[in-house]
Amino acid sequence: MSAETSGVSLPTPRAHLTSKRTRAALIVQNRFIAGAREFLSSDGFTELLPPTIGPVTDPGARGAKQVDIDYYGHRFKLMTSGILYKQASLLAFEKIFHVAPNVRLEPLETAVTHRHLAEFHQLDVEIANGSREEAMDVAERLTKHCVEHVLATAQAELEELGRDLEQLKQVLSAPYGRTSHTQAVANLQARGHAQDAHAEIDWQGEEVISQTAEQPFFITGYPKGSRGFYDKECPEEPGVLRNFDLIFPGGFGEMMSGSERESDYRNLVARIRETGENPAKYEWYLTLAREGIPSSAGFGLGIERFTRFLGGLDAVWQASAYPKLPGLARP
Repeated sequence: MSAETSGVSLPTPRAHLTSKRTRAALIVQNRFIAGAREFLSSDGFTELLPPTIGPVTDPGARGAKQVDIDYYGHRFKLMTSGILYKQASLLAFEKIFHVAPNVRLEPLETAVTHRHLAEFHQLDVEIANGSREEAMDVAERLTKHCVEHVLATAQAELEELGRDLEQLKQVLSAPYGRTSHTQAVANLQARGHAQDAHAEIDWQGEEVISQTAEQPFFITGYPKGSRGFYDKECPEEPGVLRNFDLIFPGGFGEMMSGSERESDYRNLVARIRETGENPAKYEWYLTLAREGIPSSAGFGLGIERFTRFLGGLDAVWQASAYPKLPGLARP
């Protein structure tokens, strides 16, 4: 099956790029990124240019395949996420962020979710010696600032998109909620959604709990094994990770994932082995960890996903100038 055979189609590049709605969505995205840079820079973060290839990449992407390339006779990867490089960058700066391109060959069935792209961008943030709570605080203040910035600087574009401004303003009206992974699973199962208690919330489940939410909220404490080896395990709750997702209301689902990071060399080697991978693959990263890297916390905010929310778009591909849906060959 391909995206074409599943009934998914996109406009031609000319039709997409000349559409008033595309232009409005991309201006909203531009204002959002400008607001994010303004906020993070004023909060003491340094922007770095992220790598796009490397000997390894984030192994924790849900069900997505990595892309191999021939790098002068070596097997390198396109980045699915720059998490390992974010941790390494804290050797130079205490607070950093990237606006990072990522490539993930998502399963073909995700072509119809309105939330997945094979090529997308993330706003990646990392804080040396930070806690999960500190990362969540930055995430809340950042996203609220971006909503305020877009409301103030992209009024004509929001009007062109027909955005319900009250839903945007609602984001600013109260602190973000908190719920545990255990509570979220119980909520979904009570609604008849067959959510596995030992897995991360699937995208259908995220959409279900998002549809009835009035405010953004964090889901915390995913089970060990459901996320990458770099998510730190809670010392007081073995088997539970010190991580989080941020869910936005209105059916828009998950906007970001984050965690406290494991930085201890021995723990990292053990966690890598638990996933069935060979630690030798991560030689450069583990060498840094053995020599000492800061403990940290951080997150990645999906730029196209958050633009979709800001503009009230039907699908995430509308937030990309050159969208690439899983299985659909595009320029």
